Amino acid sequence: MRKATSLCPALAVLLLLTACGSEHAGAPATAAPASGSAVTAAPTDGVRITSVTIPSSKPTPGHDGLSVHADPLPTGDSGISAAYTVTNTGTKALTYTVLFDFTTDAGEVMANRRETVRSVGPGATVQGTVRLGMPGPGTSRVTRVKVSQVTKVPASEAPPAAGECPPSGIRLTTDDGDAAMGLRVVGIHLENCGKQDYSVNGYPLLELMDKDLTPVQGIQIVQGSGGISTGTGFDEPARPLVLKPGESALSGLMWRNTTESGPAADIPYVRVRAKQGADPVTVTPHLDLGTTGKLAVRPWTRPSR
Repeated sequence: MRKATSLCPALAVLLLLTACGSEHAGAPATAAPASGSAVTAAPTDGVRITSVTIPSSKPTPGHDGLSVHADPLPTGDSGISAAYTVTNTGTKALTYTVLFDFTTDAGEVMANRRETVRSVGPGATVQGTVRLGMPGPGTSRVTRVKVSQVTKVPASEAPPAAGECPPSGIRLTTDDGDAAMGLRVVGIHLENCGKQDYSVNGYPLLELMDKDLTPVQGIQIVQGSGGISTGTGFDEPARPLVLKPGESALSGLMWRNTTESGPAADIPYVRVRAKQGADPVTVTPHLDLGTTGKLAVRPWTRPSR
């Protein structure tokens, strides 16, 4: 969790957020902050913003009648932050990833921050604070913070934290992906961070899951490009690889989000195994497959240098 320098009462105002009705990820999660009102917002998928701190932008009168402005925080922090809680109402430990939007009064998003809260036990509530840091030059004044998106995966299947090596000795993660003209590509990265050689041959094993982490049926998973797009490396032949400690392999997912007739498929979670018998890792590439019903998977290859 990010820690922040506390602000003097003369420089900060504690703003509590209000909201009406149930909230869902992606919907506006908070109403306008009201100074001094002891009201909390309704939770979004178990995440509740309890307070927002916005430093005053008005000059403070000095003893000699002149205006006195607060100096910037020494850390370069804007001082804008939000306290939040994460409550797990499920029956197993979950790891949450929360996207917070920092917005203007009009709802325009000036910046966002992503927080990961690991291993929240059943029935447990964990507190945290998300900080804006320094906004970009020329941005409008931030006055609100809202929960934009929440994903949650079984704690035992969460991707490892940066720099962490799981007991298996294998780090499996995904990148932010790339999108162009309706084509979506997300890389799957496999790193041998252990002390023994690790072999893979072929393709990672995938299981698609809905928002309740229930397996999704009816989607065709094809090895190679499946005709979705050429020149992407997905049609390279699968070869056996032996990864020595410190070495990596690359795979990937590819799809189009074309929407024609029929229901569109929107799949938030993918459970990935590097090979048969490997520990699963649940990732959140958000597969907006449209009505294509097809997902391509690339064979394990060595990353290009």
